[in-house]
Amino acid sequence: MTYSLALFPLQTVIFPGGLLPLRVFEPRYMDMVTQAIADRAAFGICAIREGRDIDVAAKHYNVGTCVKVIDWEMPQPGILHIQTQALERFVVRSSHSEANGLRIGEVDAVSSEPAVALPEELTLAAEVLYQIISELGADKFAPPHDYNNATWVSYRLSEVLPLKLSVRQNLLEMNDSVARLTILTEFLKKQTN
Repeated sequence: MTYSLALFPLQTVIFPGGLLPLRVFEPRYMDMVTQAIADRAAFGICAIREGRDIDVAAKHYNVGTCVKVIDWEMPQPGILHIQTQALERFVVRSSHSEANGLRIGEVDAVSSEPAVALPEELTLAAEVLYQIISELGADKFAPPHDYNNATWVSYRLSEVLPLKLSVRQNLLEMNDSVARLTILTEFLKKQTN
């Protein structure tokens, strides 16, 4: 089912269940976020393929993630700090710019990946993720923390490991959590050698 979604192109990729704090100050995005808060509606985060965050003509990838605002504050006029939590992934079928430069996409939801038991040969990934979360603070990651779920572990590792934006995007576009986790485990093994 195709639906309209306001898009927020950024130099980042967020995976379902992840938390993403944002500092919003551009008028088009202030309006979008204010409306999303008022309506308790989601908007879409798409990674930028070409251009910069402030560039109205920036080209974004066509697979992104819906997010909802779960907390916000305005420390000073014109600047909004929000905490978002990622929901499901989507595919942009078409998009257009409104008069204020805000991108609106006609999108299709991507079905959620089910929880999958963590294969024994991939436990290194869960161990590394546990260490990272211990160092960064568990509050930076939405509960529940499910280290036995290959989908959850692969999503969180994809967010926190030092990967190129294009690699993160490729991982977001995959629909197989065990394959994603296998790639991440190989990356981790190369880092330790």
